[in-house]
Amino acid sequence: MNTGVKITAFAAALAATFGTAYGVGKGVGPVEEPAKAGHGEHAAAPAPAESPAAGGHAGHEEGATADASTADAAANLPGGLQISQDGYTLALETPTPAAGKSVLTFSIKDAAGRKVTAFTTEHGKELHFIVASRDLNTFRHLHPVKAADGTWSVDADLPVAGAYKAFADFKPAAPGAKGVTLGADLAVPGAYAPKPLPAVAPTATVDGYQVRLGGTLDPGKAGELRLTVAKAGKPVTDLEPYLGAYGHLVALRDGDLAYLHVHPNEGGPGPDVSFTATAPSAGTYRLFLDFQHQGKVRTAAFTVTAGGGKAAVPAAGEATHGAAGHAHG
Repeated sequence: MNTGVKITAFAAALAATFGTAYGVGKGVGPVEEPAKAGHGEHAAAPAPAESPAAGGHAGHEEGATADASTADAAANLPGGLQISQDGYTLALETPTPAAGKSVLTFSIKDAAGRKVTAFTTEHGKELHFIVASRDLNTFRHLHPVKAADGTWSVDADLPVAGAYKAFADFKPAAPGAKGVTLGADLAVPGAYAPKPLPAVAPTATVDGYQVRLGGTLDPGKAGELRLTVAKAGKPVTDLEPYLGAYGHLVALRDGDLAYLHVHPNEGGPGPDVSFTATAPSAGTYRLFLDFQHQGKVRTAAFTVTAGGGKAAVPAAGEATHGAAGHAHG
């Protein structure tokens, strides 16, 4: 963990070109190309057995079933794991920004390679843009501006070198279009040592606010997450709407950064904000809650577990320290 890693612009460019995912949440290792079968291996592969009733067409039917299963699996993937989906692609024009403040530009392209210019406004925005570091210690919820040609741009502050992932959450205005979340890799060149994931804790502190998390995040079924905002020990009962709600929650799975974007249940204006969320699998997740008070948006961050017989957060008093809050991008 203490050994620095040098991420060069050349390596980052290769990653952007070939879609390499930087898996450096807990360590760094070489990216290996999957083994390719030779011609001999193809010849040795057993032929599919034919059913007497099928008359030799069983292989085609099995192939069709496999294709359908693959398509279904892709359709059921959590958000953010694909750079292209449903005929749309997230095209990053600045895949290797410098550490510190920079301008990120990107576009959403359709199946013909044209920049999409028409989107449906959801939760106050045509497109939600998230950037998170692969070690889940940096989180930025950004608000890009769209040019007439469909190019988006936004100021970003990526504090340290390393591997990041950008998410575009949007719904095209095309008839019948569904909402989609695309993900693409960013790499900030420079020496980088990933930080450990913050410990599971029920309370996060940010800018003098204390946010307590309760409830469970369950794999494969809906569960309620309750976040309670206080300041100086007193409940905050006058939260202000942000993106059309009193809170905005993003969950990212540790490892592949699968993206869960949930919105609050009825209620408000505080101190409680309730969400219903379903984890796609057992594992560890980072939750990022955006809330607005006295005209400023703040982000409280938590580490939680789903499945494995563990609760999302420990009972009050069990944790040794709270999760750190994050400045809002």
